[in-house]
Amino acid sequence: MLNKTLLATAVMLVMTSTVQAKTFKVGMGDPMDSDQGALAQRFEELVEELSDGEMQVELFPGGQLGSETGMIQDTRIGKLDFALVGVGNLTPYAPRLGALTMPYALRSHADAVKATTGPLAEEWNAIAEKEAGVHIVSWLYSNFRYLTNSKRPVTSLEDLQGLKIRVPQNKIMLATYQAWGASPISMSWPEVFTGLQQGVIDGQDNPDIVNYTMKFQEVQKYLTEVHYQYSLQPIVMGVRTYNKLSDEEREIIDRAGLEAQLYGLQFQLTQASQARAGMEAEGVQSATLTDEDKWISIAKEKVWPQFYEEIGGKQSFDDLQKALGH
Repeated sequence: MLNKTLLATAVMLVMTSTVQAKTFKVGMGDPMDSDQGALAQRFEELVEELSDGEMQVELFPGGQLGSETGMIQDTRIGKLDFALVGVGNLTPYAPRLGALTMPYALRSHADAVKATTGPLAEEWNAIAEKEAGVHIVSWLYSNFRYLTNSKRPVTSLEDLQGLKIRVPQNKIMLATYQAWGASPISMSWPEVFTGLQQGVIDGQDNPDIVNYTMKFQEVQKYLTEVHYQYSLQPIVMGVRTYNKLSDEEREIIDRAGLEAQLYGLQFQLTQASQARAGMEAEGVQSATLTDEDKWISIAKEKVWPQFYEEIGGKQSFDDLQKALGH
């Protein structure tokens, strides 16, 4: 009888040891030594810890799995599990998310956090699920998109005129730079460094950490603080994939996403200034705008009205501004 018990135990141990963990792939555009990388690594750690190793996460940085637009499409159809992307690249699929990319809609870290937590976060996720077919797992706070260029210091609207500036595939951002007198060019993320290097574009805008980790200081001479858009980057999972998970697995992923989101905010607040200092040490000249009130006025008068209908209506956008205390 004892031998039978030992045999049964041995069989159970063998069966348990052969159960393979479920593996999830995360695609992202930036390298591992970026704020995207920091958030993704923390998300990986949390998922694996909370699941006791039964759920494993593999990270694919640096555009290994394609452009952000392509990765979004792959998550929508279930070909890719997770994509960490700029919210602007989600707007072609979910236009109402464009409210978060309206120039000067978000004006501080506090605005960005308030807009992506609590009831507002639930609202954006409902929109993303319905319109884009993706579930928002987490948000990365990447600070404001500061302008860099290789031609001249930009301290006023006049300095911006005619500069060829790369923007994501986002109509609002295109319209904004056009209204300011620049020549915006929509370009996928993996092509940006080469475009700057070859002079196809004069400049681009991104947060300090992204600018530094992507080594834009090698091809850009000037940086200007422009506070028109706070860079939000969600981790998304296709609704099809998310709904196939067990309740426990969904709970683990959502909890890991929330905790990683808090970690990402702390990382941004502590690392951004160091990234800026690193760029300046390598010769980049930093400047602030002397007439940002003009930039704001043009954005409100010429850009906002163009997109009210597309992002859910003027009243909806006014409600967002009111919720943020503007």
